Amino acid sequence: MAAFRTASLLYFKSSSSSLSSFYSTNCSEGVCKATMSSSSPMFQATAVSLPKLQSRGLVEKLEMGNGFKIPTFTDAVADTRLNSGVASRSDPVMTAKLYAVMEAIADRVEMHRNVGEQRDNWNRLLLTSLNAITLGAATMVGLAAAAMTGAPITALKMSSMLLYLAATGISVVMNKLQPSQLAEEQRNAARLFQQLHCQLQSKLSVGDLNNNQVEETMEKVLALDRAYPLPLLGSMIEKFPTTVEPATWWPQQKQMHRHKEASTKLNENGWGRILEEEMREIVRVLKREDLQEYLRLSQKALKINKILAVSGPLLTLVGAIGSAFVGSCSGAWPALLGAVAGSMASVVNTMEHGGQVGMVFEMYRSNAGFFKLMEETIESNVNSRDVGKGENGEVFEMKVALQLGRSLSELRQLALSNSREELGEFASKLF
Repeated sequence: MAAFRTASLLYFKSSSSSLSSFYSTNCSEGVCKATMSSSSPMFQATAVSLPKLQSRGLVEKLEMGNGFKIPTFTDAVADTRLNSGVASRSDPVMTAKLYAVMEAIADRVEMHRNVGEQRDNWNRLLLTSLNAITLGAATMVGLAAAAMTGAPITALKMSSMLLYLAATGISVVMNKLQPSQLAEEQRNAARLFQQLHCQLQSKLSVGDLNNNQVEETMEKVLALDRAYPLPLLGSMIEKFPTTVEPATWWPQQKQMHRHKEASTKLNENGWGRILEEEMREIVRVLKREDLQEYLRLSQKALKINKILAVSGPLLTLVGAIGSAFVGSCSGAWPALLGAVAGSMASVVNTMEHGGQVGMVFEMYRSNAGFFKLMEETIESNVNSRDVGKGENGEVFEMKVALQLGRSLSELRQLALSNSREELGEFASKLF
């Protein structure tokens, strides 16, 4: 041990003496510079050969030896995409198409919201102007009857008659267009387009897209455009139809009938015989109770709206006739007729447009369409030929329960009570 220490000490001294001969230190003005002689053989660069690291083979040996796979960067990226909701098997072209449809839907949502606000403003402003004109004309009729000389009577009754005629024209236009109903249509369209937008977001998050989904989505968009048009001329929805039909804003669904042997299978994609019977009972309740009730309410609202739409212009026209005969006939009946007709016309217009009877009719009609859509959706899922590729039965049951404002137990109890012929209960608890 002592010999080893002595040898190490001698080697250190010889190394330090040799190193001092190759360094020269110049210290001037507080700066020390060290230069090294490059001619020394001790510091000549030599090529060092290192063994190549076979990382690939090492990873494969570790995988084979331990029975597990070491995650790579590519696997981590794939897992991140999968966890973030973007499936790696989605076709990028189909994804781009759906994003293009989503952009068009978002634009339509904004358009229908803006147009709906505009038409709601029309309803308020036109109603205020109409009532002001009508009451002004009725006041002028009374002043004309109280005037003693001929010139003021002629001026007042002519002004009153012109105001009544203007009110008649405005009332006819408002009753034809029904601004409150137009605003309700645009609100429904904005809501349904927003709902379709959310459905597309869900499909994109799940992935596994195909060309059929893009075509179906475009059909839904075009069906909504036909159901709730933006123009007022030509394509406007009929405000006073002869027969009341549920609002339809979806494309016609293909009726698929399942084979008899397929309908007896249990636990197939969440579907079973009990769930199928439950959905069929729900459809019977929707047809018998909810759909018929809202069609009946729609017919009542339509009748009331027709009566008010005819009465308003008729009363203003009678007021104009009464104003024309003020001062020409003996008695106070022309002035009385003009004043009373104008007052009644203001009441009728307020009831029709202030009460938004057209909006109520459209609301009932759209509710009937909602139940009609639920009926067709349930029937298409129950009668689907390929159960494995359709919507999961448990998920579909939950959606139906939420749309009707019920829990799963309440939905099953409704189907059970309907099968026992305990009638009188509506399927929906929302409307």
